[in-house]
Amino acid sequence: MKNLFDRTRLVNQLKSRSLWDVIVVGGGATGLGIALDSVTRGYSTLLLEQSDFAKGTSSRSTKLVHGGVRYLAQGNIDLVKESLYERGVLYKNATHLVGNQSFIIPNYSWWDHFFYTFGLKIYDFLAGKLSLGASHRISKEETISRLHTVKLEKLKGGVVYHDGQFDDSRLAINLAQTAIEHGATVLNYFKVENLLKNDSGKINGVQVKDVETESLYSINGKVVINATGVFADAILKMDDAAAKKRIQPSQGVHLVLDKSFLPGNDAIMIPKTSDGRVLFLVPWYNRIVVGTTDTLVDSYSLEPLALKKEIAFILETANRYLTKQVTENDVLSVFAGLRPLVAPGDKSKKTKEISRSHKIIISNSGLISITGGKWTTYRRMAQDTLNKAIALKKLPVSKCKTKNLLIHGAKGDVDRSNRLYIYGSDQKALIDLKIHVPEYREKLHPDLEFTKAEVIWAIRNEMARTVDDVLSRRVRVLFLDAKVAMEIAPVVAVILAKELQKSDDWISGQIKDFNQIARNYSV
Repeated sequence: MKNLFDRTRLVNQLKSRSLWDVIVVGGGATGLGIALDSVTRGYSTLLLEQSDFAKGTSSRSTKLVHGGVRYLAQGNIDLVKESLYERGVLYKNATHLVGNQSFIIPNYSWWDHFFYTFGLKIYDFLAGKLSLGASHRISKEETISRLHTVKLEKLKGGVVYHDGQFDDSRLAINLAQTAIEHGATVLNYFKVENLLKNDSGKINGVQVKDVETESLYSINGKVVINATGVFADAILKMDDAAAKKRIQPSQGVHLVLDKSFLPGNDAIMIPKTSDGRVLFLVPWYNRIVVGTTDTLVDSYSLEPLALKKEIAFILETANRYLTKQVTENDVLSVFAGLRPLVAPGDKSKKTKEISRSHKIIISNSGLISITGGKWTTYRRMAQDTLNKAIALKKLPVSKCKTKNLLIHGAKGDVDRSNRLYIYGSDQKALIDLKIHVPEYREKLHPDLEFTKAEVIWAIRNEMARTVDDVLSRRVRVLFLDAKVAMEIAPVVAVILAKELQKSDDWISGQIKDFNQIARNYSV
């Protein structure tokens, strides 16, 4: 049986077609969403990602599929309503990856107790039929029983509400798989080097380099969509050297802690920090993700670095609410991501005040760029982008079909007591791997739950090409424990080399490259 996700097969598809209806540049949440929307409308679709899928922002979120309680407080009702609707759609279409997470806001004044109870009732109302559960007040006693490490002094009680929680990069991989299963050609490690134009200066394709072989291809397309997140300005400048800045990157940092800092199943939402932001403490893979920050930055990279002041801010804020105090030594991993916010006309605006809504830009050349937005609304962003291309008469009319489209892995019931539930309907095949090859049952590390089978699966079926691809975005070890990730890098490199037929020198290079990345995830 042919492997749909085999790289050679996908590259041959790229070579064999002379004209594509839609070429998508960028393999994060937005680009993958557009590719899936496009191919299911019946358009021939090619997606090109310069690195790995979700290498940038899309693997570095707070792991929440949410309406945004903060945006409600800012009065951005339309964004909250749209986000809550999309949360409901995603909860239905990716049951194996999106869970119902209960949050508790601990209240330390009676005013907060009533204020957040009332505000979250509005949040419930905006969710309508797609609500994940009604919010309600709880007593001081119940708050303490559910949040064992919460500060007790002046505690009045809490407010419980529900939002979605997910694995961001695994959803991205599943979106790529779904698009391929519907006929799209989706390739990582293919970098767009230039935009092709006709004699009238209109874009009609891209020049792209296979990063692995350094082969160059000129690809023709009716529509070229720039969905590169914080890199969108680079593509816009490739199109027009005089293009003005459209993106204002904002950095968000998260720390990962041992589960003992927040035992139990509930997350904590701290609604107002010292500088007016919110802070989440969220259970994730038996650890706790704490974040985030909102720091204006001028430059962008695939591996942004957490600033010392951001780490200090998170630790200081968390310690105000926890009886078990957190120090830098307790941090298992720290990761930073860059939000591709739409650059505001008002330069004095703080990043937390810049809209999280998305914006579609049409260049004189016909290049379509999508900026802004957030993970939760990726499907709506894709729908709006394709609808815009149709309105511009670049594509024949075809309706969006993703609202009721199951994402790869979502078939059947999800048993969350089994840690392999995130693989959904692939779980059986993964278990079969372990049965047929006993070696694959071996743990990658004595302190980890992950096995060699998950590495093999990532290479054969999830398009992983490097140690970083495996340990960062398929098996999330780097995000869970940076030190352990470095310890197991050699094991993963050897497995990759065997599967991809690589040399000993390649193994050494992979270990060196990964360790260089992983060192920045340690405090």
